[in-house]
Amino acid sequence: MSKTALIVIDMINTYDHPDADLLLPSARKTVPVIAGLLDRARRAGVPVIHVNDNFGQWRSHHGELLDTALAGAHAELVEPLLPDDDSLFVLKARHSIFFETPLSYLLHQEGIGHIVLCGQATEQCVLYSALDAHIRHIDVTVPRDAVAHIHADLANAALTMMERNMGARVCDSGELWS
Repeated sequence: MSKTALIVIDMINTYDHPDADLLLPSARKTVPVIAGLLDRARRAGVPVIHVNDNFGQWRSHHGELLDTALAGAHAELVEPLLPDDDSLFVLKARHSIFFETPLSYLLHQEGIGHIVLCGQATEQCVLYSALDAHIRHIDVTVPRDAVAHIHADLANAALTMMERNMGARVCDSGELWS
């Protein structure tokens, strides 16, 4: 039986990008939910993997990204979701958590065949990551209240696509590790 991991997508963020004003209201609602998921996953011994954009900073490492986000105008959205000493961290350059990252290899090495995706943005990075997991035969769960969106209508469509087209389980976060 394969293990499960919680993957937090793009939540180490400065929110100074062009669509941030559209994302922020949803992110503010989602952060406490993800913080609760992180706490429950850690208590249950579920591995936590943060996969985050590098924001074009090719010389950066995760510590620099954390420092930059914590020094930004929306540090209150980053602080509750900080990686702990047991969390793993993967940098990505594009939308999918798998695109040209070592994540597939990491999941295989750790015996992880099921991932729970949370983070932002539902209709972009979460959707593309779910698709890439599906084509890799990795089971996916997406807690609908733990993903932030830019456009609610597209996010709802994305969740429907993940469920119907990719066989993802879409649920409420309270159903996980309660």
